[in-house]
Amino acid sequence: MRITAAAPTRVDLAGGTLDIWPLYLFHDDAQTVNAAISLRAHCEIETTSDSAIEIESRDLQRRERFADFAALKRASHYRLPLAAKLVRYFEPRGGFRMVTNSESPAGAGIAGSSALNIAICGALNRQTSRKLSLPALQQVARNVEAQVILVPTGDQDYFPAMYGGLNSIHLTPGGLVVEKLQTDLAAFERRLVVCYTGAPRHSGINNWEVTKRHIDGDKRVFRNFAQIARIASEMRAALQANRWTEAARLLREEWSHRRKNAPGISTPLIDHLIAAARRNGALAAKVCGAGGGGCVFFLTEDGAKHRVMQAVARGGARVLDVTVASRGLTVAVS
Repeated sequence: MRITAAAPTRVDLAGGTLDIWPLYLFHDDAQTVNAAISLRAHCEIETTSDSAIEIESRDLQRRERFADFAALKRASHYRLPLAAKLVRYFEPRGGFRMVTNSESPAGAGIAGSSALNIAICGALNRQTSRKLSLPALQQVARNVEAQVILVPTGDQDYFPAMYGGLNSIHLTPGGLVVEKLQTDLAAFERRLVVCYTGAPRHSGINNWEVTKRHIDGDKRVFRNFAQIARIASEMRAALQANRWTEAARLLREEWSHRRKNAPGISTPLIDHLIAAARRNGALAAKVCGAGGGGCVFFLTEDGAKHRVMQAVARGGARVLDVTVASRGLTVAVS
């Protein structure tokens, strides 16, 4: 039996970092807004006739092999810890070969690890016949990723991977509620540019530092996040109404507050790219994820997309060929 699973990455438009528990409980109407994009993470599982378990990451060029599940469970160190710990959780019977691959550049800030996490969960869920729901898979993915990176993780990145499209994730005391936004996705794509700076970011470090400062009572951080929560709510409304000038204004405002929270979120190269893009028709820009490197997302004037792409390429970044991914997690058996 061969199982193939794939899940899209994302760009975050507003409300990032608020999705780390318990930050969103301190702000009214907390939500994050993000869009799934067509760079995907892939997982393939092929069952074998013996008991050995082999895990390979093509993009990381790493591989490890265990005589059986008991040997994998006894191991004290993994070369591919996320995949191995997910196998431990799902407790498959029998041997198989798992191969993963991500289309996202390393450390891009577009939730490549979360998309891979969901793809692996989807494949193992089918292989073990656990029949977990998507919300249950999200809980497993979040908790296992926290075990790997050793700091709390946010919730938003798993939802575009699971559902695709443009979404607002409402962060409530009763749980997370996903709202698929009725935005003109073709109009959004005409204005969407994503580039990779070539410098991986470290989201666990940046996000955890800000989270600690918030919980420790830093009033400036609290005020900034209150503004970010407000901006996310207004961004949702602007996108629902296809008000692109308003969405761009909010994106600029969000980026301004995010830079106040963590000055290291930007770099000289990122500042240079944003300035060059603005001169060529970009209305707004922000770093994807926690920043410090990785990808930058631009919202352009209608008709200015190619000018902006050329400007950021001249500035030293790699433009990524992306569209909006309308579908989330897919799992197929052959």
